[in-house]
Amino acid sequence: LDLYKLDNGFYPSTDQGLQALVTKPTTPPAPRNWKSDGYLQETPVDPWGEAYQYLNDDDKLRIYSFGPKGKDGGSEIGNWNMNEAE
Repeated sequence: LDLYKLDNGFYPSTDQGLQALVTKPTTPPAPRNWKSDGYLQETPVDPWGEAYQYLNDDDKLRIYSFGPKGKDGGSEIGNWNMNEAE
């Protein structure tokens, strides 16, 4: 994500998601200097085989998993709570 921002001046939008690291987004904001071979070969999945969730709120990024339950409901594991004790 940081390399994407360095190249293009902004992070992918929420709508573009992490897929913007694999394929060049066709929705605005259009990346000006997207690497021809992308930033990742495929979108990452969490340990339970599900796609990571991604939110960009004014460059405050949230990347998270719904955890073992696989759905929204309080079991989210994200970049904002990685160091919290269980």
